[in-house]
Amino acid sequence: MNYTIPPKKMIIINILDILKRYTDENHRLSQKQIADILKKEYNVKVERKTIKRNIMNLIDFGYEIEYTETVRFIKNKSGIKEESSTLSDFYLKRDFTDSELRLLIDSLLFNRYLPARQCKDMITKIEGLSNEFFKSRVKHIQNLPDNMPRNNQIFFTLDVLDEAISKNKKVSFTYNEYGTDKKLHPRRNEPYIINPYQMVAVNDKYYLICNVDKYDNVAHFRVDRITDIKMLKEKVKPQKQVKGLENGIDLPKHVTEHIYMFSGESIRVKFKAKKYILSEIFDWFGKDIQFLEKTEDEVVCSVYVNEQSMRKWAMQYALHVKVLSPQTLVESVRNDLKAAMMNYEES
Repeated sequence: MNYTIPPKKMIIINILDILKRYTDENHRLSQKQIADILKKEYNVKVERKTIKRNIMNLIDFGYEIEYTETVRFIKNKSGIKEESSTLSDFYLKRDFTDSELRLLIDSLLFNRYLPARQCKDMITKIEGLSNEFFKSRVKHIQNLPDNMPRNNQIFFTLDVLDEAISKNKKVSFTYNEYGTDKKLHPRRNEPYIINPYQMVAVNDKYYLICNVDKYDNVAHFRVDRITDIKMLKEKVKPQKQVKGLENGIDLPKHVTEHIYMFSGESIRVKFKAKKYILSEIFDWFGKDIQFLEKTEDEVVCSVYVNEQSMRKWAMQYALHVKVLSPQTLVESVRNDLKAAMMNYEES
C-alpha cells in the first residue's frame, strides 16, 4: 500500500513550513512570494486564492498568522462598485523574540558546568524555534573554551530530581569533589539518602535544597557534583520537620540569605562598605538590604544572611568592606584575614 501523501494535500503543511522558515515581524511574504517558494522548493504550482484559503485554515486551527488587509472597490459587470479585500504581508508570530532566544543561547554559551556537546545540541534546538534570518546571525557565535571538568550525568540527575520532587520521593546519590587529576571522586564511600524539596540556579550553578535524612537541618548540594542518583520508594520527610523549612521554602528569601548556598542558620549582620561597590552589594543581597549610616564615601549595611556565606563574602570583598557585628563573625573574619596574610608572607 502506498502511503505517500499527494502534493496538493501537502500544500497547507508546505505553507506553514515556509512561514516558519522565512517570516517574522520584520520579514513578511505576499501570496505571490509564497507561491514562488512553493514552486521553487516544493515543485508545487498553486493559485493565490489557494494560498489564501490554506492560510485562513491555519489561522482557524490556532496558528497566529498576521497579515495586512487592503480594501478596494471594483466595478462588477453591472457597473456597480463592490467591496473587495486583498491580503498580504503574511508572517507567523513567534513564541520567543530573537532577543529572548539570544539570551537563552548566551546562557548556554557561558555555562561552565553543562557538557559542551549537550550545550551545542540545545543551541541547535533553540535556533530551530526561529527562522532562517535568526540562524544566519548566530553562526559566528562561539562559546568559551571547553576547559572546565564536566559531569556527563547532570541531565539525568536533573530528570531524576525533578521526578522525585514531583512524587515526594527520597533519593540516594554519590556526592563528589574534584581531585588533582581533574576528575570527580566520592566524598564518602556510602551514598547520601536525601529528602529533595527544590532545585535552584544560583551563580550559574544548579543547587538542590534538601535535607540529609538522618539530620533535621537544611542542606544544599551542587547538582553538577552528583552522580549515580536513584529515586527511592520512601516518601520524603515533611518540610515542617526540617529546621528552617517549617513554613516551606520562600525561594527568593532563601537564595538571598544563602548567597553561596552554605547550610546553617541565617543571622543579622552589619558591615561597612565603600559606596563604589553598592551595585555589587545589590547583586548579592538584593533590595532587602538596609542602609543605616552614610558618609560621603561609605555606608553601613544590615542584611539577614547565612553566617558561613557572609564569612566567605567578607573575605572576597575584604578590601572594600568591614564586618561590624555580630562579634563572633568579626573575629572569624579577622582570623581568616590573618591566616591569609601569613600564607601570603610564607609564599
